[in-house]
Amino acid sequence: MENIICACGHSNPYGTKLCEKCGRPLTEEEKQNKVVDMRYDGMAIRSKTYNKSIIDKIWNFFSSVKVGITLIIITLIAASIGTLLPQEFYVKASDMEKGAYYADVYGTFGKIYYTLGLSDLYSSWWFQILVGMLAVSIIVASLDRGIPLYKSLKNQRVKRHESFMKRQRIVAEGQVTGSAEETLDKVAQKMTEMRYSVRRDGSALLAEKGRFSRYGPYINHVGLIIFLGGVMLRLVPGFYVDESIWVREGETRAITGMDGYFIENRDFILETHDNKPQGEQVKQGVNVVAKNFQTDITLYKQPDDALPGDTENLEKVKDYSIRVNHPLKEDGFALYQMDYRLNELKQMNFELINKSTEKSLGKVEIDLTNPKKEYDLGNGSSVQILVYTPDFDGFENGEPQTKTSIPNNPAFLFKMTTPETPEGEVSFVEIMQPPLEPLGENKYRMKFAAAEMRDMSGITVRKDSTIPILFVGGVIFMIGVVIGSYWNHRRLWLQVEPDGRVLMAAHVNKNMFSMKKDLDAVTAFATLPPYIDQLEKNEASEESTNGGNKEKEGDNTL
Repeated sequence: MENIICACGHSNPYGTKLCEKCGRPLTEEEKQNKVVDMRYDGMAIRSKTYNKSIIDKIWNFFSSVKVGITLIIITLIAASIGTLLPQEFYVKASDMEKGAYYADVYGTFGKIYYTLGLSDLYSSWWFQILVGMLAVSIIVASLDRGIPLYKSLKNQRVKRHESFMKRQRIVAEGQVTGSAEETLDKVAQKMTEMRYSVRRDGSALLAEKGRFSRYGPYINHVGLIIFLGGVMLRLVPGFYVDESIWVREGETRAITGMDGYFIENRDFILETHDNKPQGEQVKQGVNVVAKNFQTDITLYKQPDDALPGDTENLEKVKDYSIRVNHPLKEDGFALYQMDYRLNELKQMNFELINKSTEKSLGKVEIDLTNPKKEYDLGNGSSVQILVYTPDFDGFENGEPQTKTSIPNNPAFLFKMTTPETPEGEVSFVEIMQPPLEPLGENKYRMKFAAAEMRDMSGITVRKDSTIPILFVGGVIFMIGVVIGSYWNHRRLWLQVEPDGRVLMAAHVNKNMFSMKKDLDAVTAFATLPPYIDQLEKNEASEESTNGGNKEKEGDNTL
């Protein structure tokens, strides 16, 4: 598309409404307007000029204010839906148990909520795409309007054509009382006193104040973009870690999300208040309230040349007591004490007993975390564990099932071999029920002897490298809001023609009262002709015309 050549000879890009040099209107629409549109000083806006190629259409879609507002509303609605029920982050359950938790606690609605992925909404792919589209919309809209605005304000001329001056909202025309130079000097003096920046070009003057306020919304956009970028960076590995691990007393295990680090739970300590039971504790028969619970840990780190998961030659980093609100901080990570479980089964001891004589052939000590497949009792006797279910939940198709991997209700399918029964006998043992002998009556049985208990600590591992980014984005956003809300851009053009006629025009992007206050001061000081507000004049004319028409209609009726 060809450039538009103004009558002054200046070549303007296609789509320009007002000549960049003299300010003449270049389109028929602007020529018909009594007051010109000064939002971008008549500069060409890409989204309002080009609409042919697919790139143009995509650009125009994202630069649309309606599209931006729609995306904001959809994002807010989606974010509010995520607050109807607690997010998975706040649910104290394993990944396998979370679905059952929502169904049990919140019923059918909770089950649907979890199935649709709303329980982990803010990390879902579709919510991140929505946030990304909003960020793209803000970026495109800012570039589409911000760049032309910057160019127009940076390259604005002092001298303007008479048609430009007379199409401003505030205009004045008359004869100077003194010399042109004296009038311009007085105006420049007064405007400088009022902290305007004054530029002169021969018999023309431009006084400007608060230009930076025009960039307030774009500074606002920059803050939003940085903030949304910080939100999206949470999906990038290494920027945001929020994991939970359970560590049993005496156990050393790798820290999820914290590569190369291991944690050893040396001891769990629970301190209580001896007072009356409250709330849920009454139902559970508990008559104490926790005063403090902490985990005494040792933090280890792998050598740099170690293989992943290798626990040999771990280097001790530090000993620490993790308490509520007193996390262990290391290498940008924080380890919080979030939960605990008391008296978890650690080990179960059985004896192989002759049912007729009650004689013991030996003891079997089963580590419930890592049980052996076979235990040799000597003298030709042994016990094999054919099936182990940590949390027995009945049979399905003849096979024992487990609800979780936590040893809440252990059950075993034993194969017992003795010199008297070399082919072995099979027995299914659940502590709370009599043993089952699926292959017929046995001569031997597994007798429960004792159990060892231990406590577990729930540790949350967190790292959020996006917090500084979110903070910076929020601060920049607020700076943009303040600039755009409490300052305004004021301009005054003054030209003295060779015949002694003076033309004055003024524009302000908002708060016209402040501009008129300054105009009153400079008009009185430099003895300038009185100004008029063309919008108010036009509104008054329309009201009087409408009133006259109504009177005529009334006369005709009579």
